[in-house]
Amino acid sequence: MTDTAQNILKTLGYFDLFQYPLTGKEIYLFNAACVNQSEVDKELEILLKDKAIFQVDEFYSLHNNHLLAERRRNGNQLAAKHLKTACRVARFLYRFPYVKAIAVSGSLSKNFATDKTDIDFFIITSTNRLWIARTCMHLYKKLTFLTGRQNLFCMNYYVDEEAMEIKEKNIFTAVEIVTLLPMHGKECLDMFVKANKWTDSFFPLKHLNNTISQEAGKGLLSKLIERIFAGAAGDFADRKLMNITAKRWYKKVKRKELNSRGGLMGMSIDRHFSKPDPKNFQAKVIKAYQEKVEDIIKQKKLSAVFVL
Repeated sequence: MTDTAQNILKTLGYFDLFQYPLTGKEIYLFNAACVNQSEVDKELEILLKDKAIFQVDEFYSLHNNHLLAERRRNGNQLAAKHLKTACRVARFLYRFPYVKAIAVSGSLSKNFATDKTDIDFFIITSTNRLWIARTCMHLYKKLTFLTGRQNLFCMNYYVDEEAMEIKEKNIFTAVEIVTLLPMHGKECLDMFVKANKWTDSFFPLKHLNNTISQEAGKGLLSKLIERIFAGAAGDFADRKLMNITAKRWYKKVKRKELNSRGGLMGMSIDRHFSKPDPKNFQAKVIKAYQEKVEDIIKQKKLSAVFVL
């Protein structure tokens, strides 16, 4: 079996964890090596003939289950509606102080949604002002609970301009990075892409599609807050807000509180980032992927070692 065929199985294996069949174009873009589409198409035909994979309508999968195709189409249609809302929310959030860039993340960035899907955002802030920005945004989010719109404002991953390179270099974070949907802050997001060129080792053909056409402007209140918290006053306030948040989250973790999805709550905190604890969901996905790869190797009797 060729390297391209094995990479196809690896790609399908990862997205199979989320019951998400892929198109031929997507399999090509998420290939672990620099190949052309015709080579991928050729190997897909061979794998189909050998019944190593299956074609479910316009998609490819490790399973001969047409319900997967129906689930994906429904999810794609619902995602299109959610993205219209995400664009409006992103434009509003970008106007908050010290926000330099914002992108849609999570399942919606993969063009998939269900009735329970939240709108997740990845946010880049000015250096050493992440916690002021985050606090302002989350104070507003508390108001959204009054109207039941909190699921539209899931701001769960922040980095500042000092920490654009993501430390966890694995297939999970690589997928999350290259599938981000840029909303605002083109220049800053371009810098983010350069800081994370390591994703090329996983997906040399898939890159962030930064085609922002119109940037939102900053409001007077945002500019005023940025002026007030300039210099030493801002440094003090940012550190103080970080410490307050860290103590609050420490108590949540100690009590083993669960999030809205039923998972353990946890957050990794630093002066330059605020993100979900990688020991929780991320670690589970990577472990499941390792087991999936081992199962594929066993079933297909492959000799190659898959790089995670």
